[in-house]
Amino acid sequence: MSRLVGNTAPDFSSAALVNGMPGEVKASDYDGKWKILFFYPLDFTFVCPTEIAAFSDAVPKFKAKGCEVIASSVDSVFSHLAWTQQSRADGGIGEVNFPIIADLNKTVAANYDVLTDDGIALRGLFLIDDKNIIQHATVNNLSVGRNVEEALRLLAAYQFTAEKGEVCPANWTEGSDTMKPDPKGSKEWFSKHK
Repeated sequence: MSRLVGNTAPDFSSAALVNGMPGEVKASDYDGKWKILFFYPLDFTFVCPTEIAAFSDAVPKFKAKGCEVIASSVDSVFSHLAWTQQSRADGGIGEVNFPIIADLNKTVAANYDVLTDDGIALRGLFLIDDKNIIQHATVNNLSVGRNVEEALRLLAAYQFTAEKGEVCPANWTEGSDTMKPDPKGSKEWFSKHK
């Protein structure tokens, strides 16, 4: 997984649930855009719907930053469809504001190095820039969900560094001080943050 960071994101073309209907999603659909691609193990499970709901609810925040969100699991497009047709209160996920890849042949998960020996995807998250380079990747084991606010923070940080050429120190949040990536810039930052 870590070997993907800094490299071109693996290509994909797959059946997907798109706007509530069976369709297709290709990596090239997102050329020139920032992307969050996240994998989850299976439909109709327990932690997965909490993550999907959280990302779906946050789509306007991602779109405001020019970023598209895409999910992927090894389930069929018809499983995705059935899951979205159940309300959250009834064990479904309701309407989802992003495409969900149906990676039945497990190629996408394998190419992103998140496929387990049992044939499901770990909770991988990939932040891919507008030049299709993976800037960030995390993988959680099955029992712990991800933090959407952290994904938004990382998106803001990588977009800032891409635009300004400065770097973001530990615990950086949008609007806080960055530093120039040289010894003088580092000293200036530390002099303000003793």
